This record gives sequence, structure tokens and C-alpha cells, in this order.
Amino acid sequence: MRPAAFQDFAIDVLKNTADVQRVQTLAEAGETKYPSGLVLTVAGREIRWQVYGQLAEGAKHEPPTAAVQGAPAPFEAAPVTAAPDAWLAGVIGAAESPEIATVDVWSAREGSEGQHGVTITWHNGERTFVRKL
Repeated sequence: MRPAAFQDFAIDVLKNTADVQRVQTLAEAGETKYPSGLVLTVAGREIRWQVYGQLAEGAKHEPPTAAVQGAPAPFEAAPVTAAPDAWLAGVIGAAESPEIATVDVWSAREGSEGQHGVTITWHNGERTFVRKL
């Protein structure tokens, strides 16, 4: 899934999440440094995320890679008090999208001190990276 499409998907999922008070794109928040991203107000604090992607092997930018469906990715729900990327991964995973193959939480990786983000691997081979700014 391309970054712009993921951004729309994430907004739909996040706006229906109890802990989220506000969801907007980086552009709506006046951030012009990154072309895609989200600004969330979660449990009273603002969190900004950059969204970027990687095409499937051998894919070109045009035409877009077709969506492929499979079993939704396994995930672990995390409370809003957990690491921000663990919480976000839980929210994305809870959507149980049949297009998502895996959800990887960066802060859960060994030796990843201070790195917060999520890698979503799609069944069509594309990857979306969501990095905390």
C-alpha cells in the first residue's frame, strides 16, 4: 500500500479509536518537510508520524501494485501508556486488514533504543514505514 493510501487507511482506523482525541495529516498541521504523515493527539499528548514506503520487488510507481488479500497479521494490543509504536501497531493490527501480512514494532527490536516506528508488510510485497518524529 502506498503512503498516501496508508495515510487514508490509518486516519479511518484511528478516528474510531477511543484513546485518540484528534487525527490529521502532517500537511493539515502545517508540516511541509515530509510528504506523508499523521499528527495524533493521544491521551492528551501530540505524536507526529512520518509515513513512507517501499515498492514490491520489481514493481514500478505506475501502475500501482494491485492489493493482495490473505490472513490478517497477528498483533499484540498495547495500552496507550506503552511505547507509542507498540500502541500504534496494536491499533493497526486490530483493524484486521486482510491486506496486511506483518506488523513489526521497532522499539521491540533488540538494540533499538530510542527508535519508535512500525513496519507494515503487505501481502502484495510492498512495505510501509511509520516513523515517530
